[in-house]
Amino acid sequence: MSTPSGTTRTTPHELDAVMRASRVISGIVAESVAQTGDAVTMPQLRVLVLVGTRSAVNTSAVAAELDIHPSNASRLCDRLVQAGLLDRRESSTDRRHVVLSLTSAGSELVSSVMDHRREAFRRILDRMQPREREQLRSALDRFAELSGEPPEDAAGW
Repeated sequence: MSTPSGTTRTTPHELDAVMRASRVISGIVAESVAQTGDAVTMPQLRVLVLVGTRSAVNTSAVAAELDIHPSNASRLCDRLVQAGLLDRRESSTDRRHVVLSLTSAGSELVSSVMDHRREAFRRILDRMQPREREQLRSALDRFAELSGEPPEDAAGW
């Protein structure tokens, strides 16, 4: 059966492979968050990464991206501001809007988590053949593109 875009539907085997890979990725992500101790929760880290990789992020954008109520996003950001990981400032173009940015401590924390992830992924990728890595890179780039993820990591993580 074809989808509206003209491609064929995903097979159970294809979906199972993605689910299997997602378990590996989720494990690496959870391990990288755990290495911060109790510095941040997973949702808090998601906010820090969002702010670090997008421009002009405000609390409304956080709520939309995390699919949570704006008041929950505001409380989440409040905790990060209190922890010294996030900063709020008036927008330079519109003083009615508040823009979020990482503090140096927030940037260091996210860099540490991303370095941990990068090394864990590198250990797996190094066991693959170059052709396999290139095929995976291409497929994951397309996957990220279709999910709306920006093409490159703005913060260098």
